[in-house]
Amino acid sequence: MTRKQKAESKAHEGEQSPKKVKNENDQDGRKNGKTDTEKEYGEFCKAIREHLSVAQMREILQMNGQDSSGTPGTVISRCQDLLFFGPPDKCPLCNGSLDFDRIRYYCTGFYSEWSSCTFKTKNPTRKEESIKLPDSVLKTPVADLLKKYQDPSNRPRQGAPTKPLSGIMIALSSRLSRSHQYWKREIEKHGGMVSNSVKGITCLVATAAERDRGGSNKLSDALEQGIPVVREEWLVDSIEKHEPQPLEAYDVASDLVVAGKGIPLDKQDPSEEGLETLSAELKLYGKRGVYKDTKLQEQGGQILEKDGIVYNCAFVHCDIGRSINEYCIMQLITVPDSNLHMYFKKAKIGDDRNAEERLEEWENVDNAIKEFIRLFEEITGNEFEPWEREKKFEKKRLSFFPIDMDDGVEVRHGGLGLRQLGVAALHSNLEPKVANFMKILCSQEIYRYSLYQFCVALR
Repeated sequence: MTRKQKAESKAHEGEQSPKKVKNENDQDGRKNGKTDTEKEYGEFCKAIREHLSVAQMREILQMNGQDSSGTPGTVISRCQDLLFFGPPDKCPLCNGSLDFDRIRYYCTGFYSEWSSCTFKTKNPTRKEESIKLPDSVLKTPVADLLKKYQDPSNRPRQGAPTKPLSGIMIALSSRLSRSHQYWKREIEKHGGMVSNSVKGITCLVATAAERDRGGSNKLSDALEQGIPVVREEWLVDSIEKHEPQPLEAYDVASDLVVAGKGIPLDKQDPSEEGLETLSAELKLYGKRGVYKDTKLQEQGGQILEKDGIVYNCAFVHCDIGRSINEYCIMQLITVPDSNLHMYFKKAKIGDDRNAEERLEEWENVDNAIKEFIRLFEEITGNEFEPWEREKKFEKKRLSFFPIDMDDGVEVRHGGLGLRQLGVAALHSNLEPKVANFMKILCSQEIYRYSLYQFCVALR
């Protein structure tokens, strides 16, 4: 190549390079734009935590029509999101209000008395209106910062999160399997933020060993403030699955086994729930059957029957929108040569370890019946006698519904059924509800119990 040709080639490259540089800058600009927004939000959150009290944040939420209840950590996260991105619009499905749970927005509305709205999103539509600020907040050092975001035109546009820990503030405690520096890099790399204190955090990562030793100041403060304390596996699984996992599935405070208690039944995928329900029975045999866990059947205990009413009730409460799947048992049990006993148990399906359970002895039968009726009305919102005598019942929102029990019928999770058939339903090609219904119909044990109660010998 001659000198002239080399010169012309360099000149040609010089003409083309600005366009190439511009494209690279554009791409870098977009990347930096995302990084800058996340960095801006992190600095904004830090300033809010340092200069506003929780009481002031509750006042801001109330003035802007948002929910101000909850733990301090929940209130702080909710207020930071409101002040930075603006108030969320109504639910597109039911026109209900959206609430922030530190990770995503969910609808607080209802489809009916039986089910709440299931709408959830990380990127809700925002109202184009100014944020209202109380006078006490306007006198703080962050007043100018807040005024900057009051105008909807100055707010950053919230894109769909591309990182699993976006917007999540995490604190690290105790000795983990990897160093704090390692986890700090990983958390920030995946969109999260690390705090040295528990104020305003989404969760605290700790170990079961630290809990057994009594815990550090961070752990104690987190438990006092109702902040979730999770195992290190929560970080691993959230990063691997590219989505924050349910915090309660990794809870350290109530985790009593090395391997963890696993995913709660109400958080599981339907395909996994079938196997779990093999051991999720209520242990209740018919209207006159004494609940197994009371151990009173071994002492000759029987369900109290008075004026034609059998004082034994079982309830269920299932709501997918609120991730609720609970049951409740109430019984009045008479024991020979002893006083009347009242048994009460309420728990999530598959989580008996954390159940609310009590067995009380009553000297006065009438007082025990009054307490039984009071509890029935408290958890159902309905009167007791119309249900027992005429089966009149009106379902109330977020309340339990009684199971209509007959003699010789076993009541278990998901209705009447046998857990051994859960495996068959699990591998069925039918819809889950249809498979569960067929499982009930095909259960020989239902008929065995019925025949047993009527003293019919089985050969």
